[in-house]
Amino acid sequence: MGTKREATARQLRLATELRRLRDASALSAREAAALLSINSVQISQIEAGTTGVSEQRLRRLAAHYACTDQNLINALATMATDRTRGWWEEYRTHLPTSFLDLSELEHHATFRWDVDFLHVPGLLQVEDYARALFSRRVPELPQGDLDMRVRHRLQRRVILEGEQPTPYEALIHEAALRIRVGGRATSRAQLAHILEFSEEKHVTVRVIPFELEEFADVTAAMVYAGGAVPRLDTVVRDGPHGALFIDSEPQLGVFRTLFRRVEAVSLVPERSRDFIHRLAKEL
Repeated sequence: MGTKREATARQLRLATELRRLRDASALSAREAAALLSINSVQISQIEAGTTGVSEQRLRRLAAHYACTDQNLINALATMATDRTRGWWEEYRTHLPTSFLDLSELEHHATFRWDVDFLHVPGLLQVEDYARALFSRRVPELPQGDLDMRVRHRLQRRVILEGEQPTPYEALIHEAALRIRVGGRATSRAQLAHILEFSEEKHVTVRVIPFELEEFADVTAAMVYAGGAVPRLDTVVRDGPHGALFIDSEPQLGVFRTLFRRVEAVSLVPERSRDFIHRLAKEL
């Protein structure tokens, strides 16, 4: 087993799930290590994501931990043996790690949900819109860094394209659609782009109108990425110090409930398209 310098969010998630399984079994790291004929330091490294684990050892650990969820075990085994070096690797050392972790998360997601209140979701942004957003960053980005962030954001669309696109649903507040990011022409192009994508079978766009009453208790902007099994779902939220990846089962349950509540009060897709059409005509 080779020691890794920096674990990705996906590798850390595997490590976290193995630690959770051990905790649930009430075995100590020393006891788990003895079952594999290794030392407790190696178990700690595996559970910290700094050392990989083979599929054989992972399955042995799961058996010793009395985990009977074969779908979960198979999903973890896939994570342990995955050697994917995706398109996002070209940005490593050039962009914040959270950008790459989000791209990797999206690549493996079985579905994607977005809820946004102030901006159009990143996967639906046109180039000029994304550029205008990144241009407002403080401190100001050098031109090369700005161009790289815009290019990375546009490349993330790959999950919505191709022969097997990821099922995607976006709940967008009217405020995000009305705020003119980048000027009138950019806003018009952005709305047209959303309408174009909303016609795809795997894409659902719903609008949360201003006129909605009693809405404050269900506001929760989020990126929700479905895992191979529900336990491996992930929520990503923007925090004061960057993106926050949330994966505990109780919290995931809260965000699933919040998403369904927002979805229930949003306009249905057909009415949402009509709504966006009207907004575009007002520009």
